Amino acid sequence: MRQRRFLPSVKLLVALEAVVRHGSVTAAAEELNLTQSTVSRLILTLEELLGKELFTRARRRMIPNAAALTYQRDITRALDLVQRASMAVVANPEGGTLSLAVLPTFATRWLGPRLGRFLADHPGIALNMSTRIGRLDFASEVFDAAIYFGENEGDEVNHLKLFDEKVTACISPELAARHPIGSLDDLTDLPMLHLESRPNVWTDWYRGQGGEPTGTEGMLMDQYSMMIQAAISGLGVALLPDYLAQIEISEGRLEPVLAQAVPVRGAYWLVWPKDREDYAPLRAFRSWLEQQAEDRPPGITTGPSAAAVSRSQASMARSISDTKR
Repeated sequence: MRQRRFLPSVKLLVALEAVVRHGSVTAAAEELNLTQSTVSRLILTLEELLGKELFTRARRRMIPNAAALTYQRDITRALDLVQRASMAVVANPEGGTLSLAVLPTFATRWLGPRLGRFLADHPGIALNMSTRIGRLDFASEVFDAAIYFGENEGDEVNHLKLFDEKVTACISPELAARHPIGSLDDLTDLPMLHLESRPNVWTDWYRGQGGEPTGTEGMLMDQYSMMIQAAISGLGVALLPDYLAQIEISEGRLEPVLAQAVPVRGAYWLVWPKDREDYAPLRAFRSWLEQQAEDRPPGITTGPSAAAVSRSQASMARSISDTKR
């Protein structure tokens, strides 16, 4: 039997989470559509239930103490888990929901076009996706797995290497016509476009071409979508993952510069907590994703049939947030 004292009602926990997150009873009350006095009473009730003060009251302000901050972090994760479980029941009452954290551009340009076939072959699995940048802390966020770019995370999580990164330098056809490039020396006077999360990639690319960078000044961006548009507009040379470059090249928006698909540091990985190793939807997705990475080069996308798209839309609850890649 669970002790009632340690199972506060959801309304008490939601009040605590909102007050700590906003740092204000007023803001929390507005979000929850309650009065300030009601929110204050909920917090007091929770403190009485736990037998522990969570806030310092000073000049009509409620300042969370260390216990409240730690409690709020854990409660946030628990509420997220309950919400996801409830959404899964609504979206897929037969069970089999997989929650996946993904890189935004990778999700839309590489993974997305392939997902129709997976969902068509696994109609009992509902896939929820949210975008995240960098490595995921599975202890603080509720996901079954994540896809990230970088190095092997080691033994803390289980992992599957999808493929190594290869990059292709691209330039707009108009800029290429004005400034033909036949060697590395021809790049000297052109601005280079940079991604914040890849500070060393131009050095790797130059060395992969058999040279050393002599000057890589240019615009710094935080998203590949911005970099692609800047290159199309003739603002400089973009260094893109080959699976992105080939899409733009095949559609005539960009042209490749010198050798294509140059290997650089880093790879794409699927990682998951060790306690999710035997979760059936994750096993199915892992097996399918490994096959995709082996059979289809990163630059190739094969779209699903119209029927597969229809089935995937019906069975997948997707939440792609506005984070940057």
